[in-house]
Amino acid sequence: MSTTLAVHKAVIPVGGLGTRLLPITKVLPKELLPVGRRPVIQYVVEEMRAARLEHICLVTGRKKTLIQEHFDNDPELVRRLQDLGRDELLAELAYLESGLHLTYIRQSGPQGLADALSLAENFIGEQSFVVALGDSIIHEPKMGALLRRMIDRHMANGAAATIAVEAVPEGRVRHYGIVQPAISVGDQDEVFPISDLVERPEPDQAPSNWAIAARYVFTPSIFSAIRRTRPGWEGETQLTDAIRILLRQGGSVQAVRLSPEQRRHDVGNFAGYFRTFLDFALMDPYFGDEVRSYLEEACAQEADRKPGD
Repeated sequence: MSTTLAVHKAVIPVGGLGTRLLPITKVLPKELLPVGRRPVIQYVVEEMRAARLEHICLVTGRKKTLIQEHFDNDPELVRRLQDLGRDELLAELAYLESGLHLTYIRQSGPQGLADALSLAENFIGEQSFVVALGDSIIHEPKMGALLRRMIDRHMANGAAATIAVEAVPEGRVRHYGIVQPAISVGDQDEVFPISDLVERPEPDQAPSNWAIAARYVFTPSIFSAIRRTRPGWEGETQLTDAIRILLRQGGSVQAVRLSPEQRRHDVGNFAGYFRTFLDFALMDPYFGDEVRSYLEEACAQEADRKPGD
């Protein structure tokens, strides 16, 4: 049997307050912000389906009920579109008939990523599982390829945790969780062991420029590590700290690097959201050329504008 099929559950934490995107996120969850033709969370869920993960637990929070409504069936809307003969719009609702099994668990407050994950322990049971952050999209030529690669390496190497990583500029390491490789990583090293992790280090204190890329595979041993993890100064229990405990307990933790054609899009702040929306708009098969022409014209006009005009 394929090792990929041995993992069939995923947890998507979506309970964060989205404070870096206020006032948009005062009512609208950041996971429902539109990117191209879909909200962010739909890309993430469709990635899980493409990776053959059919049982998904979304850990939600206050004011996140709209996420559940997005994935609820809407017979009245479907009938209306059928009556109008709008087959192209019905095709956009195909995600409602995807055969996925969605479970929702509510986190009582913003108590950290590790706390959110701990709430899914009973849902997970005794098998390895995937964790995907709900505000990050993985764009790749074949959707789900990164997760399938991570799962295969996780199972083949008997790892306790497998973490997706990407190289970031040294000046930006303070914005990410950064891993410390246990070996010297060469250009051909697709997978490498990790000896430590640091959350948002200063550039002169970062052990590398390999940033955690919002996708994980864990064995259930992560839950015992979370129980040993103390909340940080903001009262939140961090997943990075739990993985460090997993390492100290003797667990094998490895990194799988994104390939050159794979890219993570983080919509957790305005800069990341603006870039992500533009990238997906430019890739749109119908409007991409129009958007590109508009941007070129707007940039030319801005360049020609004199100071003080």
